[in-house]
Amino acid sequence: MEIIARVESAYDEKFGIPRQSGLAGSSVERIVFEKNYRQMEAVRGIEGYSHLWILWLFSGIEPSSPEHFTATVRPPRLGGNERMGVFATRSPFRPNRIGLSCVRLLSVDRTGEEAPALIVSGGDMLNGTPVIDIKPYLPYTDAHPEALSGFADHSAGKLSVHFPPELLERIPEKKRQALLEALALDPRPGYQADRERVYGMMFAGMNIRFTVDREVLTVCSVGV
Repeated sequence: MEIIARVESAYDEKFGIPRQSGLAGSSVERIVFEKNYRQMEAVRGIEGYSHLWILWLFSGIEPSSPEHFTATVRPPRLGGNERMGVFATRSPFRPNRIGLSCVRLLSVDRTGEEAPALIVSGGDMLNGTPVIDIKPYLPYTDAHPEALSGFADHSAGKLSVHFPPELLERIPEKKRQALLEALALDPRPGYQADRERVYGMMFAGMNIRFTVDREVLTVCSVGV
């Protein structure tokens, strides 16, 4: 497989990235093509679609070989203790480290040396993530509202986020809503519920430190 593009996002580390695409719809990402694929003809007609499928590779994770295949994983959603079959999860620890995300296409940047670049929103990809393919999302065949979600059902409520105004001002204005959405999704693993623990999340080059007490997340500091 060839790497055709890279993702530019505000998520600088794994911790804090939304667990699925579309959950933090205000996040904006830029998909920059590698030089061999940086051609206007390659994106002709793409603006006729509102959403795209992005196929990408989990960074920093080596695929498992048949000799070292692990059939089960411990999903954080289940507290990190219960095992599920790897093919019943979206865990990055799988034979082929391929990720799949559905994003909204906002625009096509046709200016500058990196043109064309795709401006999308709702991504769940680490900054620098390699992309191996891009396909249009087709609602008449790709959407199944009646589908079951298994243990990954997202019916749980979101956290309330208390972000002191003087700290929120340190975040670039265009990125504030995306950060608030990511925090509200509760970045913590399902097995961590220590009210006294201070967590750290890197976002847009800033270290966001916070605590969680019951259903309220409180930001303690914002630094570099």
